[in-house]
Amino acid sequence: MMAQHANGPRPRPASGRTDNGKSNKFANAGAAAGGFVGAMGGSFVPPINVTVNRTNNKNGRRTARANQPRSHAESVLAAPEFTSPAELRNYCNTLRAAAVTMSIEVAMGAEILKGVLAAVPDPEGRPFGSRIRAQKVARKLQKSADNLRDAAKEAAAAYSTFQQQYEEEINRVRHRARRPQQQRR
Repeated sequence: MMAQHANGPRPRPASGRTDNGKSNKFANAGAAAGGFVGAMGGSFVPPINVTVNRTNNKNGRRTARANQPRSHAESVLAAPEFTSPAELRNYCNTLRAAAVTMSIEVAMGAEILKGVLAAVPDPEGRPFGSRIRAQKVARKLQKSADNLRDAAKEAAAAYSTFQQQYEEEINRVRHRARRPQQQRR
């Protein structure tokens, strides 16, 4: 039966469905949300690019350390010199930011891996066997993501603890660094 329209019967799209077009209402929700809702597809790779640009400038000049090539292990974090509270703060903040970013990437990788491996048939033909095996593997990556998130928390806690434990020394240095205030008239 055709639905009535103001100017006569409204034609229905020729989709061959008998469910009045309502059962597939949210079928493309994954595509609408950027294509990543849980592990929607077996081989979905989210389009994410992470770029970290870091320049070491002091008074407009590049430092000697910035001109030296770094090993692969030092490419994200600065050299741990810790000659001032500011350097410790920057080191902890850089570590925290890198760990948070990597935690997110690894968690997404775990979900993608779970989806990909779930598509591999179980060799013994067990019901849900492929999902169980995929979950066991992805759980290890998810644990890595959780550990990276914990590393980010600990990096922030390290600087906070430094401030608490060395408050007296930090304040002493701050008072020496202040310029004498001129009297107001």
